Amino acid sequence: MEPVPHANTNLRRAPVQQRSAERLARILDACAELLDETGYEHLSTRAVAIRAGVPIGSVYRFFSNKRALTDALARRNLDSYAERITARLAVIPTADWRGAIDAVLDEYLAMKRSVAGFALVDFGAPAPEDDPAGDANQRVAGRLTELLSGHLGRAPDEDLLRTVLVCVEAADALLRLAFRADPSGDRAIVVETRILIRAYLACVLD
Repeated sequence: MEPVPHANTNLRRAPVQQRSAERLARILDACAELLDETGYEHLSTRAVAIRAGVPIGSVYRFFSNKRALTDALARRNLDSYAERITARLAVIPTADWRGAIDAVLDEYLAMKRSVAGFALVDFGAPAPEDDPAGDANQRVAGRLTELLSGHLGRAPDEDLLRTVLVCVEAADALLRLAFRADPSGDRAIVVETRILIRAYLACVLD
């Protein structure tokens, strides 16, 4: 199963050459590192440029402000998440929805614990605009519906999207609680989250 490519519409200009793509990657890497060090409020495009070793104009070539920069980082995180899940699904038997859901949770937890900047910017910028169409959980649910439809034995229709969105919203709230209680994620709450999602999906899918 190949992930569906998703264009980053937040870029002022998409990179067309390898050198430009590498510079964009350095900018996003620098943004992620600084988020861990300073937080979102103290993040600046100038600091990102210095950390990335590029002129400030290079940052503004791609992004209008730090909000656009962190949103692009969030979208890159979602692409990476989708790639990790796709790799996991390749070795999970078709129709094994429990194994698929475990993969979805496990890969999120792994990124939360190891990916720079992910604690503040996972799949959405920390200061979301009033834009329901751009809601991070909606984007995540849509992407997961694409990836999981075959393993869940369901067409990627509105019913499945709603089911996945309920899981995403519930898991998001519970895992936020888990990581507030413990920087590594409170293991008991993580276990309860897995039980809750499995119980809900058993009612819908079994």
